[in-house]
Amino acid sequence: MSMFDAMNISATGLTAQRLRMDVISQNIANVSTTRTADGGPYKRRTVLFQEIKENDPFSAYFSDAVRYRHNQGMGVRVSEIVEDETPSNLVYDPSHPDANEEGYVRMPNVNIVEEMVNMISASRSYEAGITAMTSTKAMIAKTLEIGRG
Repeated sequence: MSMFDAMNISATGLTAQRLRMDVISQNIANVSTTRTADGGPYKRRTVLFQEIKENDPFSAYFSDAVRYRHNQGMGVRVSEIVEDETPSNLVYDPSHPDANEEGYVRMPNVNIVEEMVNMISASRSYEAGITAMTSTKAMIAKTLEIGRG
């Protein structure tokens, strides 16, 4: 793996975690949304990640032949954003415009505590990616210094 591959892998992780934080923020912003374009309450969304595999067949065969990059990925990407199918919460509020005949309102299936934990996790993962990228950059700089001396 070259140092530039390490930078690219870190960059894919940063991009994926940024999208994850955006989706979590969207969930938090819609914690009280009882009516969407689909007609029901907002449904919590989750990001699914997938490993990026080497897509150049020649380099994959060559790498396997020299056992340099056997089964090595090239980073991570968001494969899809899925809706959480957890049932919605029913809250008794007969004055709410979306209340049913019995006075219950179907609220989004967003749990603020869970979303905050996910946000902290995504933030820490993003920080780890920045640290990896900074370390790689420092190694590249030191390598260039060795070449000069």
